[in-house]
Amino acid sequence: MHRSTHRSTQREITVPFRDGFTWARLTEPAEPTGAAPLFVLHGGPGMAHNYISNLDALAELTGRTVVHYDQIGCGKSSHHPDAPASQWVPQLFVDEFHNLREALGFDEYHVLGQSWGGMLGAEIAVRQPAGLRSLEICNSPASMALWLAGAARLRAELPEDARDALDRHEAAGTLDDPEYAEATRVFYERHVCRVTPMPQDFVDSEQQMLADPTVYFTMNGPNEFHVVGTGRDWTIIDRLPQVAVPTLVVAGEFDEATPETWEPFVAHIPGARSHVFAGASHCTHLEMPDAFRTVIADFLAPLP
Repeated sequence: MHRSTHRSTQREITVPFRDGFTWARLTEPAEPTGAAPLFVLHGGPGMAHNYISNLDALAELTGRTVVHYDQIGCGKSSHHPDAPASQWVPQLFVDEFHNLREALGFDEYHVLGQSWGGMLGAEIAVRQPAGLRSLEICNSPASMALWLAGAARLRAELPEDARDALDRHEAAGTLDDPEYAEATRVFYERHVCRVTPMPQDFVDSEQQMLADPTVYFTMNGPNEFHVVGTGRDWTIIDRLPQVAVPTLVVAGEFDEATPETWEPFVAHIPGARSHVFAGASHCTHLEMPDAFRTVIADFLAPLP
């Protein structure tokens, strides 16, 4: 199973979607097995594919084509800073996914989503599309109410000076103050990515988001734990029994997606399996990439 990773080939495409386009990159293994491709869905929303780029190594590891793409509104896909907030809803991204998949000609496929990408993957799966063969939910909550509760608990465990700075600047609306940014960094280094300094792939995703924060700020809010956007009331818990494919749920021990946020996936998706990575947080794939990819590849191995 463990093949060389340097022989895969990559190609990029853009596909028209509504009044814009979706950019995608396909990584194709040197020795394809004929197994269905794996789509990798990034988080945010609006955090672009860069920070999950290293999952392209799954192509050689599994013999499957791996598809990365930037969801509309971010990265290399079309940007729509003037779009109404009402446009940025899960159905838009479900439609975009299938538009891309159909353009690529993939009738059977697997979906792996990280953070918001896992939420989107679940939104795709509960609709029971005919060609979906498995779902990998990575570091994702089943509801934003649970996410907020988990974030509040982790935030309460931060050093007192960091907590005070967060509270003070959120109350004053001074979220661009350097002191607020520094307090946010304390949370991120504990619960988002425990590699310091932050890996360049993560920095690249974050910088493109800050350059055009339309999607992230509209749906989420200014950061990972101050969620005041349109997605703050999202939940999929009541629809999870409709997921009808093999499902793997993974998270990190110190993940901002705390156990109470992802356990509903395991409890309500028939036959779902879970794996927690000791010592890791939200970006498990950056903190322990080989272990992460091995768990995913082993889960996919017996599947068509």
